[in-house]
Amino acid sequence: MMAASLLRRDKKSTAAHLKADLKRTDNSSGLRQLQELLDSVLHPERGSEPEALEWCKWLLAGGDGFDEFCRTVRSYDNATLCGLVWTANFVAYRCRTCGISPCMSLCAECFNNGDHTGHDFNMFRSQAGGACDCGDGNVMRESGFCSRHRLKTGENVPLVPRDLLLMSEMVLPRFIITIIQYLRDGYTEPGEDSAADRDLQKVLQQLDLHISFLEELTKMGGAMRTVLTKILTNQQTFKELSMGECRSYEKYLSALKSSGLVSVEEKGAGAGATDTPAGAGALKVRVKLKAVHVFVWQEDQDGLQGVGQRKRVKLSSSTKDPSIMDTLKHKCFLEELLFWTINSQSSTFVIRTREKITFTKTFVQHYAFIMKTLMKSHESDTMSNRIVHISVQLFSNEELARHVTEECQLLDIMVTVLLYMMESCLIKSELQDEENNHHVVVNCGEALLKNNTYWPLVSDFINILSHQSVAKRFLEDQSLLRLWMSFVSFFQGMNLNKRELNEHVEFESQTYYAAFAAELEACAQPMWGLLTHCKVKETHEYTKTVVRYCLETLQMWFDTIGFVDEPALNQLTFHLPLHRYYAMFLSKGVKCQGLDLDSLLPDQEMLMKIMVHPLQIQASLSEIHSNMWVRNGLQIKGQAMTYVQSHFCNSMIDPDIYLLQVCASRLDPDYFISSVFERFKVVDLLTMASQHQNAVLDSEQERPMLEGALTFLVILSSLRVHLGMSDDEILRAEMVSQLCMNDRTHSSLLDLIPENPNPKSGVVPGSCSFEEMLSAVADFKAPVFEPGGSMQQGMYTPKGDVWEKEFDPIMVILRTVYRRDVQSAMDRYTAFLKQSGVHTGNPWPPYKERTALHPCYKGLVRLLHCKTLHIVIFTLLYKIWMDHQNMSEHVLCMVLYLIELGLDNQVQDDKVEEVSFEHCHDSWFPGTSLLSNLHHVINFVRVRVPETAPEVERKRERERERETPASTSSESSTFGQVSQTLSGAQVFSLVAERRRKFQEIINRSNHEASQAVRPKSSSSRLLPPGSPPQLVTEILEIGESMLSLLVKLHQKLSGKQNSLSLSWLAEVDPAHHAHGDGLTAIERILAKAAARSRHSKRCLQEICGKVCPPIPPKKNSPGDKKSMDKEERRQRARERQQKLLAEFASRQKSFMETAMDVESPETDAVMEMGSAEPLDSEVLYDCVICGQSGPSTEDRPTGLVVLLQASSVLGHRCRSDTPKRLPTTDEEHIYPEDTCGAAHDVRLSLMQRYFKDSSCLQSVSIGWDGGVYVQTCGHTLHIDCHKSYMESLRNDQVLQGFSVDKGEFTCPLCRQFANSVLPCRPGRGMETGAWHAPSNKSMSTLVREVEDLQEQLGIFPVSAESNLSKEMESVIKDIKNTTQKKYMDYGKNPGSPDNDFLFMYSVARTNLELELVHRGGNLCSGGASAAAKRSCLNQLFHVLAMHMRLYSIDSAYNPWTRLTQSTYCDDERPEVPMLFRDVPSLLIIFILTMPQPLRKEHFTCVVKVLYSLQYTQALAALSVRFSPEERLAWSNTGAAKKVSSVWSPQSIEFSLQQFCLPFLRLSCLLQHHLYGDSLPGCLVEEEFSLLAGCLGLAGSAQSSAACLEWNISALDLISQWCSEVIALSNTPTQQSVSLLVQDPQWAAPRLLHLPDNYNTIFQYYHRKSCTSCGKTPKDPALCLVCGAFVCLKGHCCKQQGVCECVLHSQHCGAATGIFLLINASVIIIIRGHRFCLWGSVYLDAHGEEDRDLRRGKPLYLCEERYRVLEQQWVSHTFDHINKRWGPHYNGL
Repeated sequence: MMAASLLRRDKKSTAAHLKADLKRTDNSSGLRQLQELLDSVLHPERGSEPEALEWCKWLLAGGDGFDEFCRTVRSYDNATLCGLVWTANFVAYRCRTCGISPCMSLCAECFNNGDHTGHDFNMFRSQAGGACDCGDGNVMRESGFCSRHRLKTGENVPLVPRDLLLMSEMVLPRFIITIIQYLRDGYTEPGEDSAADRDLQKVLQQLDLHISFLEELTKMGGAMRTVLTKILTNQQTFKELSMGECRSYEKYLSALKSSGLVSVEEKGAGAGATDTPAGAGALKVRVKLKAVHVFVWQEDQDGLQGVGQRKRVKLSSSTKDPSIMDTLKHKCFLEELLFWTINSQSSTFVIRTREKITFTKTFVQHYAFIMKTLMKSHESDTMSNRIVHISVQLFSNEELARHVTEECQLLDIMVTVLLYMMESCLIKSELQDEENNHHVVVNCGEALLKNNTYWPLVSDFINILSHQSVAKRFLEDQSLLRLWMSFVSFFQGMNLNKRELNEHVEFESQTYYAAFAAELEACAQPMWGLLTHCKVKETHEYTKTVVRYCLETLQMWFDTIGFVDEPALNQLTFHLPLHRYYAMFLSKGVKCQGLDLDSLLPDQEMLMKIMVHPLQIQASLSEIHSNMWVRNGLQIKGQAMTYVQSHFCNSMIDPDIYLLQVCASRLDPDYFISSVFERFKVVDLLTMASQHQNAVLDSEQERPMLEGALTFLVILSSLRVHLGMSDDEILRAEMVSQLCMNDRTHSSLLDLIPENPNPKSGVVPGSCSFEEMLSAVADFKAPVFEPGGSMQQGMYTPKGDVWEKEFDPIMVILRTVYRRDVQSAMDRYTAFLKQSGVHTGNPWPPYKERTALHPCYKGLVRLLHCKTLHIVIFTLLYKIWMDHQNMSEHVLCMVLYLIELGLDNQVQDDKVEEVSFEHCHDSWFPGTSLLSNLHHVINFVRVRVPETAPEVERKRERERERETPASTSSESSTFGQVSQTLSGAQVFSLVAERRRKFQEIINRSNHEASQAVRPKSSSSRLLPPGSPPQLVTEILEIGESMLSLLVKLHQKLSGKQNSLSLSWLAEVDPAHHAHGDGLTAIERILAKAAARSRHSKRCLQEICGKVCPPIPPKKNSPGDKKSMDKEERRQRARERQQKLLAEFASRQKSFMETAMDVESPETDAVMEMGSAEPLDSEVLYDCVICGQSGPSTEDRPTGLVVLLQASSVLGHRCRSDTPKRLPTTDEEHIYPEDTCGAAHDVRLSLMQRYFKDSSCLQSVSIGWDGGVYVQTCGHTLHIDCHKSYMESLRNDQVLQGFSVDKGEFTCPLCRQFANSVLPCRPGRGMETGAWHAPSNKSMSTLVREVEDLQEQLGIFPVSAESNLSKEMESVIKDIKNTTQKKYMDYGKNPGSPDNDFLFMYSVARTNLELELVHRGGNLCSGGASAAAKRSCLNQLFHVLAMHMRLYSIDSAYNPWTRLTQSTYCDDERPEVPMLFRDVPSLLIIFILTMPQPLRKEHFTCVVKVLYSLQYTQALAALSVRFSPEERLAWSNTGAAKKVSSVWSPQSIEFSLQQFCLPFLRLSCLLQHHLYGDSLPGCLVEEEFSLLAGCLGLAGSAQSSAACLEWNISALDLISQWCSEVIALSNTPTQQSVSLLVQDPQWAAPRLLHLPDNYNTIFQYYHRKSCTSCGKTPKDPALCLVCGAFVCLKGHCCKQQGVCECVLHSQHCGAATGIFLLINASVIIIIRGHRFCLWGSVYLDAHGEEDRDLRRGKPLYLCEERYRVLEQQWVSHTFDHINKRWGPHYNGL
């Protein structure tokens, strides 16, 4: 009852009355009244009407206005943090220089008020929302705080008076419970899933006002936030209010149940047993972590079949506590609000409380629930973003993260939740042994992985691991580490590829994206996070622990997959995160913590196992590039590329190669080398025999596989990324290798250089920054604009000495994603050498000295000093020398590289030399040192060859001649033992050698366990199945050493018999041989060998001394001949090609000269129909389609290819030279009234008000806006040829960038865009001569003749029925269709002949005016210009003249009579007085309406008569500007006598000349086009007299009056013209004067002046509301011509289905629009029905565009580009220069 009476009173007085009651000490009645009022206002049945909100606002304010209340509360804001919360799409900033946490963000206001000059910052668009961190010292450095939050503001803020927020404390709890009740009521049982979702969404929409009201409250500052926090975390209020609502409480419980998280009461877990501190929630985490790690198998019984009928697997592990996952109880509003927020997947409303801890605990308590919601969510993307938006704020703060870790077991929860999440999608691994494999991996086809649903949880995990205190807890907690390792093992071996051997795979799965993303995000990122805390000696225990667990887990993995010693055939997985964890912790431990490598390594047997899978990946990479996996589709190539790609390489290929280097340095080198060749499947190829059989490879795959194996060995022995290079050296090497492949922009370089050893931002103390390093190795090439229209970005290119000293082809090979990049790097290197004159031929990849190895890895050098490798090298050198098949230059290059590496890296101890000769290798080489083995001669080798091989033939021949020679030499004596370990067989049974070593190692490690012989050896599988019987054993006579083979190869490469003389060794200097081809490389190696060993030097001298030519084996002779022929043929082919190319180039050059040359005026002749020279014959045209040459005739006319386009460029000219500025504040505006187009419109409408319409329409020109501009490329074609060409285009199905139906095409010759053909009038030389005949007739005679000519309008030399006239009519139609109707109808009655007449002569005017603009606004530059090239005024004039003959001018109204004789005409609507008329318009009307061709004397006569009128107008306009005194003084004396006057005779003369100049320029230009007169250039001061001379106005007189020539008394005429004006009784004086003072001068058209910094534009416009619809546009755009602000693609501003940008382009530019897209910083051009992206005129500090502002770096105006844009606009060349056009369908 009481409430009802209160409700009836007005809100203000009620609120004041209640507040007064509540202030009393006994406030019980007030409380009661308030509760009743709220019961009725906030009753759930009443719905969420705005009325309730209004009441709340008044009640909070307690009688004051709500805005007033807000201001008061704000004044008590004691927050030292900004805390502004934003939602998706908000533009914020991130400064890496100021940030402590990588997630810091600032709102624009705080950013602009702080000082970030020179910092590494960027602007970004928030994905899901966030909050401003300004003032938070945990997240950012204080130096970056803005001026408002830099002061500790909280200190001097007065205390909040108690009664100010009294009402808030009473009202808000009820307001919040209302929200919660709505959410509860909106909840429906999740039976019909989507409906339940929809209901909640509906409720949320209804609650929109409530939620925004809460947001408003949080923005009131610290005082109000304190109140809100108290209410949200008060458990008592929550209990009282929430339990009270019975029905809604039940719904709430059911919601909790269905979320899968049972409320604690239901479990009977004794809910109220202990009362935890505020808001910690009832999260009882009792983590029972048992050390034992048992995974129990449970095959899923519910028949859930995974991908490919594989069973899903559930793991039940006894290590995780179910209570983490299932317990959830709410104790305050905050907790329940969060629950509903997640449940409805709505946008989060985070309230930045100072009691963040409370909220964080609540959040952690809901963590498992979040995970479950995420997995169910349909839009996991938006949901993820929202969760991260909250968690980033909570976990970035180290203090907070540590607190929650200690109090709430945050780490346990996170790891457990992640494990649970991944367990939902496990399948059985098929790696290795399918039947006996017990390992489980994640299924990459599951939505969970495909959609990165795990991302928010992993990202939180990475975030908290960045805090040292938290990471230490993690590393100390062994059970957690175990859990984590088991999590990582789920990814070990996922996404297994099986090589398809028969059919091509039907369906290419794209699961590899998910697999690579998962390994990078879920495994590698946390690993890098942990590694950052293992950088100092003190933390070495952590490293040891992790390494121990890695090895343990790896051992378990080998056991569960059933791995023995050989990898399964044809299987490949790129995912070995356990190996990589192990590798990276090893590397860090050795590099940063000084740990001893051996203490971290397992036994040899384990090392052999560890090496297998990474090696398998390296071999498979080669197989993929050799097309052996081609049947698996493109995706396998995708995997190979992703594996080495810059974002993945340092977490994948680098650790793999490092691990292999570690294995190689500790295992027996012979075993390792033979393993490599076996894995690469090239063992069979390594035989001295010329023929062999390969059991596993096709012959075309052998060469790439051999190249792959050798390249891998080179990389393995020369890469130092983890073996001793400092971080700076690594950064430098990475940068150099990327720059050598291609010039790079700054951003692409940032992107291509792996992040992790070196973060690119935030300077690491003691290391070189990215920018310093870049300036050390590269030069900046500023952005240029190429004439073809393609805009270059600013690029970095390597400095010369980088090419010379630092180019490292090995690093390039390792880092290339595409093989072509290696070639590109080599081409650039070659070009550099040629340019600097170092080397002219085709250089080989240069050899680069390596940095010293870290002492721990010295064992790696033994790889280069082992007999197996030396035998391989010897064999390959021999095969290359003998030209065996499948050898290549690359193989030789890599072999030489290996030799040189061996020479440069000697093994330290020489004990190796005295190896007892019990090994079977001694028949090859005595020791293992490469230096001593180089000169060791090998005489005989036993090989197994097929019976058909040439070696067998040769043996038979020898046998016929004599007996086989006895084996005498010590080398061959070992051949006596005919056993499997013969030296000849040795190399080729690399496999057997490897087995033996393997066995040795196993036995050594298992003395006591004799049964350790491998249970199931797979050797039988790998050896070729039973050697075919036709293989026979042969003994080859070799007699060479590696040195002698090198010398022979040198001779072979140089083609000279004794290319190395004896003296050569004495004068050689290895330093000279850094760059060059194979010869240089061999010379360098020989020089090094000679320098390092006297024995080698002696041997070399002996070899060079025997100058006898090498005796090639007989079988080679036909081959030699063949190869000679081949070489000769190649040479000839090359010469032919050169010749052809030269011919082609010269043709192209001559074409360019004739077709495109802008500078040469010769070709004008074609366009001006040869009128320049009085020829006696007709002008001939070349048709570019049929190629015939001939005149244009009436039956078969020729036409010019032209582009007609509507243009408003002239209309946008202004009086002043400085362009208008783009407004960037509310105070600035652009006024469009002062433009040329607007001025002419006003003038015409003013005339139409007072004068006869037909007369008005002949007194001005239109076409300033929407005029038609005609331009040509200068090529001609027969019109019938053109028609058939168009027909063929119509039938052509290829997608074209133009519309054939609209008549568009490209010129068949130069491909320039065009849309019409302008017929050429048949021209004869005779007329040309007559046109020019000089005249001596008097002025009055000529005036009469002109008048007579105007009478005989009907005569025209073309018959009406001919093809030519039809074509001319169709062009006129085209011209009319080019522009919009509104630009043609200016008359009172549309469609009248007068209107048409006006439009036609205005087309000529527009083209003349535009040509003037293109010539720079004057004719000082003289004849040829780019504009003249495009001009086709002569032909256009004839077409227009033909059309104009249809209109006759009534002789009574003919202006000519009023110009040349005294007449008087009286009419009810007078004609326009002569002094108001536009003189150039009259000139064009006269010329066009007289019979063509016109004699030049008549043309001159018309110009003279009109000049008199123009001069009189100038005087009239000038006198109007005089003050009365000046006018009096001048009229009395004819000159100002000492009157203090602005006007001197000189200034008057100057302004008269300026007034008449535009008319003279147009007349001169017209004369140039009609009669071919040349235009001499001159200085600006001389322009007037020069033009007057050209036009035949009284010689070269200096003064403007001297040019006048009258045919009757000047006084009479002028008086008559003046009287016409005076007679206008009904025209107000003001208007008459304005019509009289017409100033014909306009400045050149300009685009708007833009600010230098793009941020100025962005900040003002990106939140600005659209002028037409009032909303903030999604894609705002700016017109750069007039500054209009429009919505791109906005449906709100559509009119008749046309979007606003297209509409504006029609209105402002007659269908040409230039728009700057605010959110993308790019410019789009709209031209008619097409549009194109032009590029950006704003570039960053490195000369790069930032399309879509993705990088958010500061952008600055590039003046050069903006000039180019303006020039294309003015010259109408958008269509020609920009190539990528597409239709916009009115949708922009």
